[in-house]
Amino acid sequence: MTPMFMLLVAWGVLTGVLIILLIYKSTLTMHEDDSIFLHETESQMQKDQTEVLSKMRKIAPIVKVLGALSGVMILVIAGLFIYQGLNIATTPQ
Repeated sequence: MTPMFMLLVAWGVLTGVLIILLIYKSTLTMHEDDSIFLHETESQMQKDQTEVLSKMRKIAPIVKVLGALSGVMILVIAGLFIYQGLNIATTPQ
């Protein structure tokens, strides 16, 4: 296996996990309300919103890190591809 293939596989897996987390985050935000007016008898709705917010706070840093890693990896892959292309073009035949 070439290093380029291994990088592409690692980038694909990383980006796949990132996409799954983004889909999960979007399903969480569908259940989130901007404002809730609750009576004391509707405390279950408040608990649900608190759970949604805590899950989103846990996911947010992971999404940022995975997004940054995915971006850096695709730049490294592009740089390696260009480097290999220049080496092939400049080698005498």
